[in-house]
Amino acid sequence: MKIKTMKITVSQKAMDVHEVRKIVAPLRKTGKTLVTTNGCFDLLHAGHINYLHDAAMEGDLLVVGINSDESVSRLKGPSRPIQKEHDRVLLVAALKVVDYAFIFPEDDPCAFLEILQPDIHVKGGDYRPEGLPETEVVEKHGGRVVIVPFAHGYSTSLLIDRVRSK
Repeated sequence: MKIKTMKITVSQKAMDVHEVRKIVAPLRKTGKTLVTTNGCFDLLHAGHINYLHDAAMEGDLLVVGINSDESVSRLKGPSRPIQKEHDRVLLVAALKVVDYAFIFPEDDPCAFLEILQPDIHVKGGDYRPEGLPETEVVEKHGGRVVIVPFAHGYSTSLLIDRVRSK
């Protein structure tokens, strides 16, 4: 019995934000709703999968910004990320619910939100729209920020601690 294998290349669904904009712009003109979200996605876990699924349910196209390695280190500390940005964007882009993913160097998503101008920007339940720097950018372009439920008990930091304690 021959087993089928699939090689996913970063170029299929992972590219830079300007390339993503060129692809989604004509789709939006046909009425497709653009949803964005962002994160480090350092060790992909079930909480991330649930979060991305919830985000995808908010519209037609889900585009995910992945923090660069330098950005993750600034946000999470010098021992992070565990996985390199190329691997993280490949993992997220490979998910069926994700249409496109890209790496961004800033600590917050405001710069890429100015470029993509999504209809909806999604964050997890551990955030509040009024505390997010991106809310002003999204709303300025006619979009809205949606908070989806937080999956308690899932955390990359908890996974790292668990592995280190073994």
